[in-house]
Amino acid sequence: MSDLPLIQADRAVPSPAATTTSTGGRGRRLRLLSRTDRVVITLMVLVPLLLVVALVWLPAVATVALSGTDWDGIGPLSEIEWVGGRNYSDVVNIYPPFVPAVQNNLLWLAALFVVATPFGMFLAVLLDKEIRGSRFYQTALYLPVVLSLALIGFVWQLIYSRDQGLLNAVLGGDTDWYGDPNVNIWAVLIAAGWRHVGYIMLLYLAGLKGVDPSLREAAAVDGASETSTFFRVVFPVMRPINIIVLVVTVIESLRAFDLVWVINKGRNGLELLSALVTQNVVGEASRIGFGSALATIMLVVSLVFITIYLATVMREDRR
Repeated sequence: MSDLPLIQADRAVPSPAATTTSTGGRGRRLRLLSRTDRVVITLMVLVPLLLVVALVWLPAVATVALSGTDWDGIGPLSEIEWVGGRNYSDVVNIYPPFVPAVQNNLLWLAALFVVATPFGMFLAVLLDKEIRGSRFYQTALYLPVVLSLALIGFVWQLIYSRDQGLLNAVLGGDTDWYGDPNVNIWAVLIAAGWRHVGYIMLLYLAGLKGVDPSLREAAAVDGASETSTFFRVVFPVMRPINIIVLVVTVIESLRAFDLVWVINKGRNGLELLSALVTQNVVGEASRIGFGSALATIMLVVSLVFITIYLATVMREDRR
């Protein structure tokens, strides 16, 4: 009689091995996906991949291939004439707008990087202090980013108009801010910088929110000033944000197009590489091969900075 409860108790408690096997089996069964789930996941991966390949990679490869041809985009593909690197040679040597376009793109990059980007970072630092009305200021400063550059061009036209513009009314002059090749690039850069500041402000504001507060507290305990704390502690910590801002600024300077195209289609002092590509590919010239060579040059420059960005991100992920 005394042994029976012990035997029943022993039978009631499963062995550890049996428990592990049973639990592992249920875990594997829970991890199994139904056919519908597998189809949905496959479509979620496959559809974006196909769109990227069709809308990004195939046009990029086709652009590089066409850059070595002499094709007007009208005749059949069988009549495409292969000219090798002649288009690139013509771009550099006998195409007058190319050098001014490169200079304007570099000037665009310098203006965004030296003026607009630091100003956006300065605004982010101020707004990070949670000053009164910071939400309103964030919205007001970020609003130009939501607008297209074409619309920004029309907005600034109200300011720069020679006859009815606000700027000439205030200054009492009659300067043709968009038509004078000596000043129109600077007028356009102010408009582009106005939009760029809000974008950079948002990036740095997000980065500042992610900085560990203990770093600033430790610097304050050591007697560091607020300025010293930012440049020696906070700014180095935001290295990934700094790389993103650098890449974004370079790409913004290369893809600048809408503003100058709305004003005068990228002529008369507003030559840019993107405008030259458009003039040759879809303009009256219809020189697909020549325009593709210009686009390939832009693609190569962009890939250099994108590669730097990806390498930095992957290095940070390994740590």
